[in-house]
Amino acid sequence: MKILIMTLEFRAEWVKSLKEKRMIVLSLTKRLSNKFNVSVSEVDHQDIHEQIVIGVTSVATTKEVLYSLKEKILDFVEDNTDAELVKIEEEIIDY
Repeated sequence: MKILIMTLEFRAEWVKSLKEKRMIVLSLTKRLSNKFNVSVSEVDHQDIHEQIVIGVTSVATTKEVLYSLKEKILDFVEDNTDAELVKIEEEIIDY
């Protein structure tokens, strides 16, 4: 079993309130979860309205499947949010 753990950090300079940020995060996390059947959550900087950090995890039988999924997720995120993707951290764990 292989586990993908990915952290995506975004900068959204136009966001002026935490309420506005929450709407963006909720929309993005729901769409990622529904489209790719992955676990998604905001994992850091919940109190900073211009930064968004989302954690994504998935389980598969091979690393190739997870690498393919990662690329599809990154393409989807770049196409579906105006926030700038500034940092990607990923790890695939053999379990």
